Amino acid sequence: MSQPRADDLPERTFTELQLRSYIGERGYPMYVAYAGIVYDVTHCPKWRRGLHENLHWPGQDLTAELGDAPHTASVFDHPCVKRVGRLVAR
Repeated sequence: MSQPRADDLPERTFTELQLRSYIGERGYPMYVAYAGIVYDVTHCPKWRRGLHENLHWPGQDLTAELGDAPHTASVFDHPCVKRVGRLVAR
C-alpha cells in the first residue's frame, strides 16, 4: 500500500491561540501567519534567533505588520519558508 502524498492530505488549521505555541521553544518549530496562511520559518536565516529584525516574534499573525516592512509578501516564497496550514477564527 502506498503512502499518501503531502498534496493529498487535508490542510492543517490553526487558531491564533494555537499559533502562539509555535515559537521555537520546547521542541516546537517557529510559525508565523500572513493573510490567513501559516508558515514555518524555523530554518530561515532571518528568524534563527527567534526574532525577525528585532521587531517580530514567531507565533504571531504578521498580516497587519507587512505594510511597514521593507519587503513584500514575496518573502513567503523563499525556499526556507514552508506553508503548513491556514489560520482560522476558531
